[in-house]
Amino acid sequence: MTRSLDTTPKPEIAAPPSLVAVDRAIAELRRGGLVLVEHADGAALMMAAEAVSDESLSHLAAAAGSATLLGLTGRRAGVLGLGDTEAGVFRVTAANGFDAATIAWLADPGARSLPMPVFKELDARRAGGLDEACVALAKLARLLPAAVLALAATPAADVVRVGATEITGYQDNAARSLRQVSQARVPLENAENARIVAFRPSDGGIEHLAIVIGDPDPDQPVLARLHSECFTGDLLGSLRCDCGDQLRGAIAEIAQTGSGVLLYLAQEGRGIGLVNKLRAYELQDAGFDTLDANLQLGFDDDERIYLPAAQMLRLLGISRVRLLTNNPLKVDALARHGIEVTERVPHVFPSNDHNQGYLRTKATRSGHLF
Repeated sequence: MTRSLDTTPKPEIAAPPSLVAVDRAIAELRRGGLVLVEHADGAALMMAAEAVSDESLSHLAAAAGSATLLGLTGRRAGVLGLGDTEAGVFRVTAANGFDAATIAWLADPGARSLPMPVFKELDARRAGGLDEACVALAKLARLLPAAVLALAATPAADVVRVGATEITGYQDNAARSLRQVSQARVPLENAENARIVAFRPSDGGIEHLAIVIGDPDPDQPVLARLHSECFTGDLLGSLRCDCGDQLRGAIAEIAQTGSGVLLYLAQEGRGIGLVNKLRAYELQDAGFDTLDANLQLGFDDDERIYLPAAQMLRLLGISRVRLLTNNPLKVDALARHGIEVTERVPHVFPSNDHNQGYLRTKATRSGHLF
């Protein structure tokens, strides 16, 4: 007798305090507020670099009782000529401190249209875990990967507090806390026998979705596609990428096969978020390819993680898949997280005049197979 996938909603699970702390810190950063990040080596008040003003910089320094510092990824520091490595985080200091225009110029390549500030005695050095956690929190907030911080000798009152280890462990912990919260039958074009199952982390974060087509047999390798959300390509039909073609093509192919699952992952722009993806598009229009545009912003070329996908498959009762992908990294990632990929199924679509360079870069620099 064929076993069915388990798509029923599951009871709510209380969020661990560590997830709640990071979630609150993310919200505070996104509205331009201060967050106290605590590390074994000390503590710092921080705010997102893209949210600073001269007034908020003065408030930060006064609240902490120390000078403001700037945390940049090694990628961004390398672009600026301040570092000699692409890894880790650099702490940048200035002899006379920072103003908002200088921070914007250092943190945001889009600010190059502003007059170049006068830099006095800038110093950049590899930073430790405290700075790394601050920059990681800015990334989690889908902001530019840069943090303004001031070392705090005493804990500040009435400020959201979060531990560095809570920040660095957040993505894995959130993925492991995913649960099925709802499902419904949703007939789709080219796949009328389809259901959508929603998965939510216990801190109430953004949902990932599974599109279950037909009645997959979890005792056999299931045809599956991992698809990162792409607002411009999936919804608007953007010609800059092939995401819309891949989404609709995968749904059609799974339906033609008879059954399978498409995981729709909330990882816009290779994990950097929609706003930063639009920033990267501006840089691409200035001549950078899709990977170098991300590096100019200070991101790695791909910030996605695939533990959420593996966890979703496990919750559905799936342990083996035939993976629709051109990206060998997805095959390796699922294997690392305990999902066996029995076959890589090619997933190729024709290019157009607007995405030829994008597809060429994926093939030559990201190792995609076409």
